[in-house]
Amino acid sequence: MTPAESATVASSTVDVLIVDDDPLVRAGLSVMLGGAPDLRVVAEAGDGAEAIGLVRQHRPHVVLMDVRMPVMDGLAATEALRALDDAPEVLVLTTFDADEYVLRALRAGAAGFALKDTPPPEIVAAIRRVAQGQPVLSPAVTQRLIDQVVSAPDHSRRRRAAAERLALLNDRERAVALGVGQGKSNAEIGAALYLGVSTVKTHVSAVLTKLGLNNRVQVALLVQDAGELDDHR
Repeated sequence: MTPAESATVASSTVDVLIVDDDPLVRAGLSVMLGGAPDLRVVAEAGDGAEAIGLVRQHRPHVVLMDVRMPVMDGLAATEALRALDDAPEVLVLTTFDADEYVLRALRAGAAGFALKDTPPPEIVAAIRRVAQGQPVLSPAVTQRLIDQVVSAPDHSRRRRAAAERLALLNDRERAVALGVGQGKSNAEIGAALYLGVSTVKTHVSAVLTKLGLNNRVQVALLVQDAGELDDHR
């Protein structure tokens, strides 16, 4: 393999950090991911605090994050990691698909989540998607999470706060944010608004900056919180 070819392979490899307090789960995930030629497990952590140090050391592209751990749980670790300048993407691992911790982790900046009993090929595919900046949330799961939002005790207060934040956007940015909330791709948003994909990307970046968010999942949750999807179902 030539140096140029080696560089190409290296640049396409997704470095992964596994975070789980169960050594057997970590070992199983490591073996599973080791079978994917484009994924490389760079380290394993037993809790969130250890994960933060390992992220600084290894700079992984994706962190597979358990939610319930001692010392520092996955929620606190996700918040800390997503606040870093060169933040890795976070894919939450959980046993329950409607876990309260999952919703909180998504609000903290996780790009999506996978159940621990998900078939290996699907977890590998989810890691690849997250590494490319794409959210990992199925429509069925999204609806369950939305139901949690609507039934939350602080729903009214959260709706008012979300509406105030969306008011910071201009009309075009708000339309793009609505498209993100509906789960549309940039191409689908562009087709609906008669915009080029590059223009949509620019608007999405502006939305993230104005709202102080760091990924599309957070935009979608904010749009839902504000009740913007109620008339667009």
